[in-house]
Amino acid sequence: MTNRDWYDDRDYESEVERAERMTRIGWRAIAGVVGLLGIGVIAVVVVCLAAVIGMAYVVVAVP
Repeated sequence: MTNRDWYDDRDYESEVERAERMTRIGWRAIAGVVGLLGIGVIAVVVVCLAAVIGMAYVVVAVP
């Protein structure tokens, strides 16, 4: 077997650190995707507002 004592938790602690690191990476990925979706929504809103303003200009300015 091994020469380690029964209370040696090195393997457990290394796995916990690895799991915490992967959790942080996962949350960063989620935050990045949400940020990109937010930027996409803002871009769509700006394009729609520009289209509305353009149509209003055409309706009001052209006799």
